[in-house]
Amino acid sequence: MAKKKFYAVSSGKNPGIYTTWPDAEAQVKGYGGAKYKGFSTRAQAEAWMADPQWGKKKTQQPKQNEAIAQHMPVAGRTEIYTDGGAINNPGPGGYGVVILEKGESRELTGGYLHTTNNRMELMACVKGIEALSSRTEPVALFSDSKYVVNGISKGWAKGWRKRGWVKSDGNPAVNADLWAKLLDLIEKLTISFHWVKGHAGHPLNERCDQLAVQSARGDDLLVDSGYKK
Repeated sequence: MAKKKFYAVSSGKNPGIYTTWPDAEAQVKGYGGAKYKGFSTRAQAEAWMADPQWGKKKTQQPKQNEAIAQHMPVAGRTEIYTDGGAINNPGPGGYGVVILEKGESRELTGGYLHTTNNRMELMACVKGIEALSSRTEPVALFSDSKYVVNGISKGWAKGWRKRGWVKSDGNPAVNADLWAKLLDLIEKLTISFHWVKGHAGHPLNERCDQLAVQSARGDDLLVDSGYKK
């Protein structure tokens, strides 16, 4: 039996991954409802932290989660993967984010009572960038929304803002509130936006999709105050 060298604490005084049992024990001892588990590799520990059902599902699922945990970003940059959607569009919606920063991975997700696909795609970007711990390291953001990627990369959103949130055809720009937040957030960042094909097997895009769907189908959904019919 392989010796366990990594201890994942998902619920404890300071959740995280520890390389010695005394360090991990200090986080769970005396903590009601503590959840922890030992693993032989860090990838396995990170996969379990991302999904506590890791290792209990059919073979395909663990492989996907290990791929997420083992994905390494380009050296010297932070990577953000995002996805969002709304059931029946518009309808209940959610967003999912995976952030790879400084050798660690984090996930963010949230759900809204009534919103749209495009708003959740934008919301994922906003939430991901807001959660960055560093503003100096270059950032690469990956989204399967051409609406988002082209809106930034081709300068459409900047043009809408310059014209008072009016598009070149004279019609009002939709989702101006979220575009404004996104433009403000990236103004002082070195950031690039990249399109990835959705539902094509990319593990991090698939994980973001899972998070978004779970949140959209969850309870206690928030009100998307910026949504306008």
